[in-house]
Amino acid sequence: MGEATAGGRPTARYRQIAADLATRIRQGEYEPGEALPAQRDLSAHYGVTLMTLRQALQELSDEGLIVQQAGRGTYVTPVQAAYRVDTLRSFTEDLREQGHDVVTQVLSGAMRRPPAWVVDRFGDGGGERALRLERLRLLNGRPAIHQVSWVRPPYGATIRDRDFVRTSLYAALADAGVAILRASERIVPSLLAAPAAGHLRQPPGSPVFVSERTTVALDGTAVVVDRAVVVGDAMEIRAERAATRLSVRWGAVRSPVAPGDGTP
Repeated sequence: MGEATAGGRPTARYRQIAADLATRIRQGEYEPGEALPAQRDLSAHYGVTLMTLRQALQELSDEGLIVQQAGRGTYVTPVQAAYRVDTLRSFTEDLREQGHDVVTQVLSGAMRRPPAWVVDRFGDGGGERALRLERLRLLNGRPAIHQVSWVRPPYGATIRDRDFVRTSLYAALADAGVAILRASERIVPSLLAAPAAGHLRQPPGSPVFVSERTTVALDGTAVVVDRAVVVGDAMEIRAERAATRLSVRWGAVRSPVAPGDGTP
């Protein structure tokens, strides 16, 4: 590749490499979600050091064209995918955006053997010791959500010492180099059981929502499995349907309806 110029001055080599890779990505030589060649192979191809190559990759990352995963490789950003963790919204984010006061209390965080249903969600390699993170969410001062999150190895050990009162789980994973692709969530009505009843200060048997979410990284690996128990008379689920999309979010119940008081 010849050396380009900008305003009569030579363009830095890493910028030339970034421009060439960007063109190849946009032209479809590397498809969305596809892994780029290894850094050593790319540096040899362009005849530069690893440091120069990494500067070029950082340029592409800043442009949103690629996602780099520590220890796994570099991938072209998927089309229409939630590849940035802060675009995966939770009920906590929904409530804060609505102006509610949401406080997180960390009840425990330890490396443990996950139960069978979590191992099943993790798939291969998910049976080793994982981070079990237990949190309580207070909505406007009232205990409203009891959440247990399992983070698969090796990421659990990497982030276990983070301050999850101030840092979200997704943000901690992003700092650890984990790029999130998507999350699937299932919400069902249930009855409150111990020990969550004690944390939520509700009698056992109270109506609750149970949310189960599996968060998947860019390479298709399930990295987080969550189970959240939500007090039934504190929260509601709102849906907005349009011709081209469906928007679902959590909302706080402002005027709980007593049994038998609803209108048909």
